[in-house]
Amino acid sequence: MRCCRRSTRERDARTTKIHAITDSKGRLFSFHLTPGNVADITAAYDAIETLPAKGCLLGDMGYDALKLRQDLAFRGTATVIPTNPTHRYQWPIDLEAYKARNLIARMFNRLKDFRRIATRYDKLARNFASAVALAAIVLWWAD
Repeated sequence: MRCCRRSTRERDARTTKIHAITDSKGRLFSFHLTPGNVADITAAYDAIETLPAKGCLLGDMGYDALKLRQDLAFRGTATVIPTNPTHRYQWPIDLEAYKARNLIARMFNRLKDFRRIATRYDKLARNFASAVALAAIVLWWAD
């Protein structure tokens, strides 16, 4: 499983971060939204609740925290998260596994092909979440 976040419409006040979990094929598995001013690490615990116990979590530096790494290790989930350069201890990272993180970026790019998601027309978070869910169903799950 992979975890990442993206912000939409960052130039004005309506910012929303999408915290998403994808499967190994780059399909959206689960997601939740947070306001743009909320730190990524606070939303990470809600995102990982849907993860299976075994597996690997790829994420960006926004999810770099010792407590999150320990919680995931306790569950049996490997972490591939680069360490923030300002931290004293630099965690080793599996560069080969981290190359698969491009699946996350491609997933967000496919989602943002939908104009409604890319421009964040919806004023209510529940409407925006519904649009993301519909786009995910159309893109990956409706065969």
